[in-house]
Amino acid sequence: MHDIADFERRGIPGVFVASEVFADAAATQGEAIGFQPNRVFVQHPIQDRTDDEMRIIATEAVEKLLAQLIQ
Repeated sequence: MHDIADFERRGIPGVFVASEVFADAAATQGEAIGFQPNRVFVQHPIQDRTDDEMRIIATEAVEKLLAQLIQ
């Protein structure tokens, strides 16, 4: 989240991406640092996914990511 905040301060658009289980933590951290970035949450868990499963998750997320970037 700090990286996205830094990008935004420098005029570089960014999107925060995390798995859905971290949505509440992201909101809390955003409140703590005073910044609510554009965000996309993906399926959880990530760590044990196969390459094919990760491609599906990425494909499902890409349109949401692009939409957040061009807001």
